[in-house]
Amino acid sequence: MAWEEWERLKQDAAEQQGTRMQLNQYVAGDGSGSGTSSVTGGVKSTKKAWNDAGAGVGALREPIGKAVGQLQDGQKGLGATDGCLTAGAQKSVHTSWDRYVKAVGKRCGSIKEVLEKTGHDLLMTDEAVTAELNSIKTKYADTSDVGGQRTGR
Repeated sequence: MAWEEWERLKQDAAEQQGTRMQLNQYVAGDGSGSGTSSVTGGVKSTKKAWNDAGAGVGALREPIGKAVGQLQDGQKGLGATDGCLTAGAQKSVHTSWDRYVKAVGKRCGSIKEVLEKTGHDLLMTDEAVTAELNSIKTKYADTSDVGGQRTGR
């Protein structure tokens, strides 16, 4: 191979490296770190991080299930609540907490699904993830405090 041909090949290779791959219309490498974009503020995301977060939230379901079981075990010996205001109040509180703790378990399952879906696809925009989480927040919204307003007393 002649020296001139070698120089031409090197020049062609250098020119090809000048054209950079661009994904999702974001210029590669314009951010603070290698392979990041100023759009993301230098934050990188991996499937493993999303899946680990989903697994962590999903792991909360087991102890929550145990808490529901303990609530039910504690309720077994109560018996009839007629004629005993305290027993009636305790049963009402138990029903409320049982429903609440089960909803917390379902909420954890829903959040786990969103996190794992995001980790699996890595295609969801921040807005799409936020919308999914907001729909869960709406679905499992806490009830307002019982007993009136806390302010203005």
